[in-house]
Amino acid sequence: MLCTGASTVQAADPPSIRVLATGGTIAGAQASATGYGYKSGAYDVNVLLKAVPNLDQLAVITGEQVANIGSQDMSDEIWLKLARRVNAVLAEPGTDGVLITHGTDTLEETSYFLSLVTKSDKPVVLVGSMRPATATSADGPGNIYNGVAVATNPGAKGKGTLVVLNDTIHYARNVVKTDTTSVQAFESINRGPAGRVNTGKIFWFEPMDKQLGEASEFSVDMLDQLPRVDIIYAHANMSADLIEAAVKNGAKGIVVAGVGDGNVTTPALDALAKAAKGGVVVVRSTRLPSGIVLRNNEVNDDEKGFVVSGELNPAKSRVLLQLALTKTSDPVLIQRMFYEY
Repeated sequence: MLCTGASTVQAADPPSIRVLATGGTIAGAQASATGYGYKSGAYDVNVLLKAVPNLDQLAVITGEQVANIGSQDMSDEIWLKLARRVNAVLAEPGTDGVLITHGTDTLEETSYFLSLVTKSDKPVVLVGSMRPATATSADGPGNIYNGVAVATNPGAKGKGTLVVLNDTIHYARNVVKTDTTSVQAFESINRGPAGRVNTGKIFWFEPMDKQLGEASEFSVDMLDQLPRVDIIYAHANMSADLIEAAVKNGAKGIVVAGVGDGNVTTPALDALAKAAKGGVVVVRSTRLPSGIVLRNNEVNDDEKGFVVSGELNPAKSRVLLQLALTKTSDPVLIQRMFYEY
């Protein structure tokens, strides 16, 4: 019982958080304490949780291993498996939220995918680390602790999938990996972070104005695979060869990491227009780290039947296009999705 002045209230049950582990650097082990190299996914979820002091004071924690890979090997199949498991766990009456441990290489894509297909307003938080578990001053335990704190915070409810690294809370839609090795590797470039967390103390910033979570029209319930979408990187003297190869090999969508405002060379533009005319959905994004790709700005998207990515970078444009293609191949309808999500 807790005493508050003249009244007495019953102590609330501690929140229950399920940890779903997928491997990554956070579970990695070095061959040498002084070397760069390490093996991702060397430890299972129980070892990770035991390495975090005072975690049991935040919540009742249970863990399970969904995968144990370096996130460079993250696949559509694992995405579907993970999403189904997240939805199943969140549907359990006794579960208050989910924490996912994940490698940082594709964390931004997995988190955005989950934000579009999770059918609950309960918190889902992804964490990772830039240093393996055996490193001097490993950052994984602190990220797990802060991630659980966010997952148990009432302010996280209804915010969709969140990413917590290095004392910063990000919306999955906005977060981008910006550094190869620094612990300050993740930024929400165009919009800024969702909040800050320090030793479990949380400060929320601006809310998200895009569709996510329960409001999303996408679902993994009836999916056993996702449509193929290729990303093609633009550069000076870009040819049409890779575009033609993507179409020939069965791509249902192509995302261009264009120069500037999503631009490509004239031969590449002609090949993209031909692909769009043939039913392949073409999305113009940019290889630049920030900014918005505007519709009909330097390319007549209406005439060519293209979609523009807006704020979404090529990796996240691919995620949204894969899910969009499970609904429609109409570029007009897909453009609406890119505005809303």
